[in-house]
Amino acid sequence: MTETGILLAIQRDRTKQARGATRAERKLETHERLLIAGEQIVGREGYAGASVSKIAGHAGVAQGTFYNYFSARQDLFDVLLPHVGRRMLEYITDRLDDDLTGADRESARFRAFCEYLVENPGFYRILSEAEVHAPKAYRRHTDLLVDGFRKALERSVKRGEITEYSDAELEAVVFMFLGARAYVAMRYIRRGKKKTSSTDCEDAIAAYTKLVADGLFSRAL
Repeated sequence: MTETGILLAIQRDRTKQARGATRAERKLETHERLLIAGEQIVGREGYAGASVSKIAGHAGVAQGTFYNYFSARQDLFDVLLPHVGRRMLEYITDRLDDDLTGADRESARFRAFCEYLVENPGFYRILSEAEVHAPKAYRRHTDLLVDGFRKALERSVKRGEITEYSDAELEAVVFMFLGARAYVAMRYIRRGKKKTSSTDCEDAIAAYTKLVADGLFSRAL
């Protein structure tokens, strides 16, 4: 093959690779648009009200296109909460100062969670209804959070910030943290049609901070 022929072959190969990359990028983009549409529809209307036609229409694609990515709407439901949950964790992590440790870090983490709920009020509905409508997603999301809290507490133990707790007690603390978030979300976010502001959560954040840092009851010396 001549030098010109080799150059033409290389150019054709690069063109094919570029087209392949473009197609792959378009597929990823459409997949993400469907998940975002699912998040918005489920967050507003619940899982029962999130039809394939509504999700596809909101994503700006044909209904048939939906089935190129998910065999049924349940397949989307089964990945929706973990997908949204990972974004929530990224949101929280991005708002944490690397220098924060111990109670200060947990307080900042809780504040960021409350701020996320204010900015994304549909998350509570996606979470609260998932246990019934998307149990696989609910378990995966819960496992993700439990693992994250467990590792955070283990780091605090190694730094000497937490003492006198057994492994079983720390496991219980993980679920107490999760429970606190769930009930704060229910109390301050799910308030009918009234829009929640960040100031609505300030009392909860202050109380949570005191509880984590100092405990509820002081032991007599």
